Amino acid sequence: MEDARAAEQTVPALLVEDLSHSYGVREALRGVSLGVAPGSFTALLGVNGAGKTTLFNLVTGLFARRSGRIEVCGHDLRRAPRAALARLGVVFQSRALDANLTVAQNLAYMGALRGIGRRAALARGEELLDRIGLADRMGDKVRALSGGQSRRIEIAGSLLHRPALLLCDEPTVGLDVKSRRGIVDYVHALAADEGLGVLWATHLIDEIAPDDTVHVLHKGSVLATGSASEIGGAEGLSDAFLRMTGSEAA
Repeated sequence: MEDARAAEQTVPALLVEDLSHSYGVREALRGVSLGVAPGSFTALLGVNGAGKTTLFNLVTGLFARRSGRIEVCGHDLRRAPRAALARLGVVFQSRALDANLTVAQNLAYMGALRGIGRRAALARGEELLDRIGLADRMGDKVRALSGGQSRRIEIAGSLLHRPALLLCDEPTVGLDVKSRRGIVDYVHALAADEGLGVLWATHLIDEIAPDDTVHVLHKGSVLATGSASEIGGAEGLSDAFLRMTGSEAA
């Protein structure tokens, strides 16, 4: 197992090559190519309708792709879907926790979906929540938590099976600035400490650090790839994004 995980650090956590997808006559993605390195926080920056969610739906296998290639940790999603999806964790925009269950019950259920026993799921969940001071909330019902706390627990639940790639699709929508910053910092730390490759879809410039890799997605095409500071240059990432897309990022 350790040898396999070490080998994963030598290949991209995610590799997308020439990916296209259409809804009838409407082209949602057009020849998209991008990558996520192990241990990196990579931002997919685009306004609503840019194609971010479509890309996530293709990578997670919810949509069958029309053309192109997707690999997760070297596993081709079309040829070896089980191996590819086993290395993947996902946090979608919509909330996934049951508000009437406790944190522990939610984590046990999320673990069961991944074939993880209750004891192992709760031990791993407590380990992840301890990093952010929420381990003492395991017995609380989710409805008693703040939106930011609930989102952190969802992220912990997506990592119970120790994936190599984490997809986060606009995970801070509806949260206040302080909560958003805490979650972004938490996921940055997870990437660095656990060698986790993160693809973070957002339209919010302040969620991106200067040295984060950024893929600017607009109208289904990648317009720029590089670090935030490289893409922004002297004008800054927000102004560069506006110039490239004619759209103002928040």
